Amino acid sequence: MTETETLSMLATALASGGVKVVDCTAVLGPNTPLLKLPPEFADDTPPIEIHAISRYGDRGPFWAWNWLKLGEHSGTHFDAPHHWITGKDYPDGATDTIDPQNFVAACNVIDCAAAASADSDFLLTKAGVIAWEAEHGPIKEGEWVLMRTDWDQYNTDAGKFLNADETGPHTPGPSVDCIEYLMEKKALGWGTQCIGTDAGMAGGMQPPYPAHNLLHKHNRYGLASLTNLDKLPAKGAILITAPLKIENGTGSPIRALALVPAA
Repeated sequence: MTETETLSMLATALASGGVKVVDCTAVLGPNTPLLKLPPEFADDTPPIEIHAISRYGDRGPFWAWNWLKLGEHSGTHFDAPHHWITGKDYPDGATDTIDPQNFVAACNVIDCAAAASADSDFLLTKAGVIAWEAEHGPIKEGEWVLMRTDWDQYNTDAGKFLNADETGPHTPGPSVDCIEYLMEKKALGWGTQCIGTDAGMAGGMQPPYPAHNLLHKHNRYGLASLTNLDKLPAKGAILITAPLKIENGTGSPIRALALVPAA
């Protein structure tokens, strides 16, 4: 079968409903939960603002449009290598220089929902990934690895979504050896349903914030605040994750879409 025939079959499957499109994106607006930094660091991302320019009135009788104020890492978003100091020197590490071939790839979904429900500080380890591979098959080079925690059920409640107390935020994520293993596997990147790619307590790990530190050190990518991972199979979905082509962008909100078999 030729590549043209393969694309034609995909188009037919999409049109017939044989392949479904799953929206893995949270609504982006003034109530979107945003990351809170420790007070010793720079200001947090400002709240998202949506301002009307005109809406079928005196300022524009036939059209409606808005202007927006938002940070690159707001809502469901893509982390580019330039987001972290370890990836700052890659010439193709910004949202406008990444090869767009990397914005469409197969994904592996590791179900950690029960463990995360029982322990908000749950960490997916290398051993956990290897056990998942033994059941579902190997993670291949150039594929996404997504951690399903069902944390998106809280994304309309910033307090529950961030889940912070006097000791810091408590959200599930990867261990250091988990990300090290995925980099050995040459995964395309790592994604979560939480506010960021790292666990809430990742600042105390060595190295700190291993998902950010190690992914971007290897010129790989991160996805955060994903939704509806419960609607994706463990294997077999294609993920579309194109960021805005921001000049020298360190990241971007995205509309993350997964192509899945209807069956």
